Amino acid sequence: MTKKLVFGHKNPDTDTICSAIVYAELKNKIGEEAEAVRLGEVSSETQYALDYFRVDAPRLVETVANEVDKVILVDHNERQQSAADIDEVEVAEVIDHHRIANFETKGPLYYRAEPVGCTATILTKMFKENGEEISKSQAGLLLSSIISDSLLFKSPTCTDEDVKAAKELETIAGVDAESYGLELLKAGADISGLSAEELLSLDAKEFSMGNSKVEIAQVNTVDTEEVLQRKSEISKAIKNTISDKSLGLFVFVITDILTNDSTVIALGDEASSVNQAFGVELKDNQAVLEGVVSRKKQIVPPLNEQFV
Repeated sequence: MTKKLVFGHKNPDTDTICSAIVYAELKNKIGEEAEAVRLGEVSSETQYALDYFRVDAPRLVETVANEVDKVILVDHNERQQSAADIDEVEVAEVIDHHRIANFETKGPLYYRAEPVGCTATILTKMFKENGEEISKSQAGLLLSSIISDSLLFKSPTCTDEDVKAAKELETIAGVDAESYGLELLKAGADISGLSAEELLSLDAKEFSMGNSKVEIAQVNTVDTEEVLQRKSEISKAIKNTISDKSLGLFVFVITDILTNDSTVIALGDEASSVNQAFGVELKDNQAVLEGVVSRKKQIVPPLNEQFV
């Protein structure tokens, strides 16, 4: 049987890395050959989870068609977020919890998308459906993913199913979700050693909105002002990215995990769309979005409406 590569989106977050690892292990358990890989660097948050549960990071790849004919996508489906040569391979499966956009295949596939807060929640159910037990390390990685995507169950994307799965995984992993989760998020919030370019690529996704290309990058912090002290440097890097990628809009979202508010820096020809989408006024390309923490549910949908 031909091996399949399992991977998530570019600029991978914790759910992307951990879901790829765990789903590849599940596929191998049920007799299919699969290997988890990644399309970008491992973040400090994700590395904390991997180190805590003693799991190695997947190897980094830039292309996939040179290795396999079939791939499995987790935590994404939009082509611009995937491998550069995704059109050269067959997408055999998709396990995701995001909107479906810019996605088309030549043949049938197994596609599973559920309106939950995290891919890991879906995978937790899939272990049961396949009659397989979840190991301690797998539970730890899945739990870490749910905590990360839900901001410790505070994000509006978090559903009852996510909470239920987290409680089950917490027991198997042998950790307290609240205390472990806080340390996990704090590890991800330590961005002091990153360059402006690294900040922008840490957790960035590109979207097609109307006829424009929009990139939204997000970082979590416990001190928004510390990040804003580097605004000049960050803005310069954003302008370079807009030019390099021909973007209509770049939104840099700084989310305070203690207050659950976000400050955005928005640049590009379509920057005014931020004012209309969120009912704010950008001042010096900056605005505060109170109670906004979720890119998927609170930022992308209202922005997308402005480009229709």
